[in-house]
Amino acid sequence: MKAKPNFLPDEIIKSILLEQNIVTLPDIQDAEQLAITEERTLVSVLIQKNLIDQHKFGETVAKYYETSFIDFNKHPASADIIEHIPKYIAIDWRVVFVSEDDEGVVIATDQPNCEGLDKALEIVYKKKDIIIAYALPDAIDNILLFYRTPLQESVRYILEHNAEDIPGIIDAVFDEALTKNVSDIHFEPRRSRVVVRFRIDGLLEEVLSLRPSVYMNIVNRIKVESFLRIDDHFAAQDGAMRYDGQEHSADMRISIIPTMHGEKICIRVLSKYVRDLALLDLGMSSEHQLLLQRASQKPFGLILVVGPTGSGKSTTLYSLMSILNRPDVNITTIEDPVEYKINDINQIQVNLATGLTFARGLRSIVRQDPDVILIGEIRDQETAEIAVNAALTGHLVLSTVHANDAATAIPRLLDMGIEPFLLASTLELVVGQRLVRKLVADARKEITEPIADASKRAPYIDAYVKSKNIKYFEADEEANKNGRAYAGRTAVYEMIPITDAIEDLIIKRPSARDILKRAKIDGMISMFEDGLKKAQQGITSLSELLRVVQPVEPDSEK
Repeated sequence: MKAKPNFLPDEIIKSILLEQNIVTLPDIQDAEQLAITEERTLVSVLIQKNLIDQHKFGETVAKYYETSFIDFNKHPASADIIEHIPKYIAIDWRVVFVSEDDEGVVIATDQPNCEGLDKALEIVYKKKDIIIAYALPDAIDNILLFYRTPLQESVRYILEHNAEDIPGIIDAVFDEALTKNVSDIHFEPRRSRVVVRFRIDGLLEEVLSLRPSVYMNIVNRIKVESFLRIDDHFAAQDGAMRYDGQEHSADMRISIIPTMHGEKICIRVLSKYVRDLALLDLGMSSEHQLLLQRASQKPFGLILVVGPTGSGKSTTLYSLMSILNRPDVNITTIEDPVEYKINDINQIQVNLATGLTFARGLRSIVRQDPDVILIGEIRDQETAEIAVNAALTGHLVLSTVHANDAATAIPRLLDMGIEPFLLASTLELVVGQRLVRKLVADARKEITEPIADASKRAPYIDAYVKSKNIKYFEADEEANKNGRAYAGRTAVYEMIPITDAIEDLIIKRPSARDILKRAKIDGMISMFEDGLKKAQQGITSLSELLRVVQPVEPDSEK
């Protein structure tokens, strides 16, 4: 008998939480509905919505099992655990080594009362007392990743035993990517090899090297799965495919471009559902939340979210839409692609093959009596003009623009040909954002002065870091070297509400610097300043902030 990942029935979890007064019945009912909608566990929803504390929940369940709780967030496991328990036992029974002395050994699992567990562990620890403790399922899942065969070895094994098993190689790459929560997969042809790199938490990491002869077959296979031309090797192609593996599944967006050494593939891994994230979950401060909520409560107008590709713009907009999504509100979107699927919202996919562009789709949407319209991206003058007119005629329009910061977005729209008086009368709020990696709580240290090379990396940082008594956080060197100092990402924001003063400025076709000066007078908090607060709180580090955002020259803000 093997242990099963679904460690406790939801009914038992509910009774435990209610008996201990950890959560209310209405909160559980709401979480149950969301868990069904998003195909997630009840516990993951409760934790994500901050309705239960992970540590307290773990202690409560451990008490139910009449054992102790091991919190791997506070006491992380290291890779050497694989030396203590054989792979087949660890994975089959979901057990993790914790500690050992002359008398006994402590083992953690998410199912302490699983029948047959004692006998399975006695195979390894024949003459010792075995103490079984409880750990959260997600923690067990993460630690069991240490037992995974490295991707390079898995692919080497496939090539040695069946060189023609190209689907097996692709499955190995995709499964590894989804296990590691990768956002992008890059296949990059070089002079004598093909490099595979994953983007994890915003940073690229090389994970595999392939022979060009093998890669040619991989390209053709991905093209077939994405309905692209396999006989065209000199044109850029875009497509989409669905991956359904044994462990994971995902929708993927495919982009192929010709390079000097062959066709490069970039695959964007798309989430099946956007989680019901509150604005606070995104890293948005209470001041910024208030600005966004005020703008979104207006019956019409234009709200823009700006930033480069991969800066979290879509997540912010979808979180806002989940707030606006009510039975009495008609929300329609047009996107390329539809990255997140949300119930009760009309979502339209751009299809260039059938002539369904942003502009044409938007014209039709306006005739569908929408209250809220989301445009995936404003790319050209035609789309921009229709969006502004829709905002002018009684619709709340949400969209994105590729711009470096909030102030740059306004001149960008004016350059697209939007009349200044129309933009001034419809634009309500511009949101700029970037994503920074989050520090792991037990892998950080306080610093009282900026890092040594901060002034070299950011010439104007001294104007922002004025007090020597303010503490910041940095990654612990050892933890950073081992790759466990950061986990996940959060956003840093800046927002420009369109005040009367900025409306008057827009009429005069201002530069980005003019907008920034006026916004600072009105009290704008820049992305760098927002990030500094997060570095002081230990959410991120000062060095990570400087990697993503640079402070603006102080003179330009006066």
